[in-house]
Amino acid sequence: MEVPGAPSISAVASADWRCIFGHVIATTLRSERRGRGFFAAILAVGIGGVTLAQQIPVTEKTLSNGMKLLMVERSGEPRISGGWVAHVGSSNEKPGMTGIAHLFEHMMFKGTPTLGTKDAVKDREIMEQQERLREEIRVEESKLRAALRRGDVTDITSPESKSPRHRELEAQFKKLIDAQREVLVKNEFDRVYTTAGASGMNAFTSEDMTAYYITVPANKLELWMWMESERLLRPVFREFYAERDVVFEERRMRTESTPIGKFAEQFNAMFWDAHPYHWPVIGWPSDIPAISKKQADEFYALYYQPQNLTLILVGDFQADGAVPMAERYFGRIPRGSQPPPEVTTLEIPSLGEKRYYAEAETNPQVEVMWRTVGFGHKDSYPLEVVQQLLLGRTGRLHKGLVLGSQVSTEVSAQQDSRKWAGAFDIFAEVKDGHTTDDVEKAIEKELERLKTEDVPAEELQKVKNNFAAAEYRKLSANTPILFQLIFNEGLGDWHEVNTAGARIQAVTASDVKRVMGQYFKKENRAVAVYTRKAGSGSSTEDPDMTGLSPEQKPVARQITAAIQGEKDAAGLKAQLAKIEAALATVDPKKQPLQKFMIRKITARISQLEKR
Repeated sequence: MEVPGAPSISAVASADWRCIFGHVIATTLRSERRGRGFFAAILAVGIGGVTLAQQIPVTEKTLSNGMKLLMVERSGEPRISGGWVAHVGSSNEKPGMTGIAHLFEHMMFKGTPTLGTKDAVKDREIMEQQERLREEIRVEESKLRAALRRGDVTDITSPESKSPRHRELEAQFKKLIDAQREVLVKNEFDRVYTTAGASGMNAFTSEDMTAYYITVPANKLELWMWMESERLLRPVFREFYAERDVVFEERRMRTESTPIGKFAEQFNAMFWDAHPYHWPVIGWPSDIPAISKKQADEFYALYYQPQNLTLILVGDFQADGAVPMAERYFGRIPRGSQPPPEVTTLEIPSLGEKRYYAEAETNPQVEVMWRTVGFGHKDSYPLEVVQQLLLGRTGRLHKGLVLGSQVSTEVSAQQDSRKWAGAFDIFAEVKDGHTTDDVEKAIEKELERLKTEDVPAEELQKVKNNFAAAEYRKLSANTPILFQLIFNEGLGDWHEVNTAGARIQAVTASDVKRVMGQYFKKENRAVAVYTRKAGSGSSTEDPDMTGLSPEQKPVARQITAAIQGEKDAAGLKAQLAKIEAALATVDPKKQPLQKFMIRKITARISQLEKR
């Protein structure tokens, strides 16, 4: 994930790159939802089920402590892609603690009593001292918020606003951070895996799940079992407060330093009235620095208990041997005492259209979102078909807005079925000589056709054929299968990988008209209109983006921002080698984005080495 301006990315190079590319994976798993992060430029993965002729043979077991285990045996390549899903995301948070699920993604790489430190006893003593000092700092922070409410200060983050006692406590705390660094072994968790021949260790957090994954040689399955169970059984959340600063830096890079990141965040908050999807996965800026380690410990105990976790293995192993091994290692983790609470807040019906206007340093753009349905809902399948009818170079939006009326330079569509609710999103960039109103009218014209006219049988079948072909390609390797299982299990039911395909194939032209009439109503939508900020000049597209699809360009922009913030040439070189090695195995449609990343990383390395 991107990292914002306090500690630079280079301060925790591997952890931050892990976040960046993990977020890339997660976003693509949601079909590259525009402007909401960049979760799969590296791997050819996606969502949806496979047709009945292409079933994934999953073996499901439950360990003695309630932890679920999914296994797919695949011989031929002596490797295993392993991962696990914690059924918790930002939607499980509450006001005042937003961003804590994502913070935990960072903390789970900090190690154990035996991994990540030279002296576990001294490490623990320093953390205890830090906690005592943080309690005093929190008292000062409370006074500062009271002063803000009175109007005595205007910026509680400014050093000038803090009392002398507050600044003294922070100085003492910094000394403890420096002392802890003397006993830390940075990135040891990653180094143990890499030395054993493992690759691709990463993680991501979304609104509905947190997932961790890696690929190991087939003869290192027991190492994977030990490493992953150890960080669940005996995690040490060292550098907790320093890592909060890293997350805050990430927020600055991903949200506040991009042309429309901060506006998109506000638009999302306006779109959802009651639902926890209202707040960003990375958290509100006032919540991130306020999260305490005590709150984090309670969050971990509630949501990382065995009954709320699913292990997934795909590759060259035998299930008969893997089950007792999983019981031996993961079965050590005590069963939780109470089930995690379900998200019960439902989104209220929208009674009127919402509109959001903003000036940004970007070309004029229009985004329209409609409330739809969540994962597994019967209407999610025809809505997926609607997405494909509208999406891509052969889709109706491109033909109508880019090639036809020529009011737009790029356009995309996305049905985003999350765990608890869903949204349909259309984005379009305005072409010079036209207005945002022209684009809105052109979008509405294409939608009206779907509402009133039956989709021709040939066009509908083409979409279904594309679905079937895409699902077939995802069966080509361990990692794509792993991601399908992670995503569907994280949203609530891994069986969707084997059942959704048939449901897509069963969608009729009348189903398309029905969902268009039901969900694409004016009172059910929110519209964001971005115009160019006065004096910002005309925006020109990065020539390196030539050849990227409209859906890939927003992802590319965020990747560029992340890479430009990197200051560690060695870390960049390591990531470059991984991306280049994976290039040949990637779906050809994804290769332009991967090549774009290679060019940007190479250029950044050159810049850094000239200094």
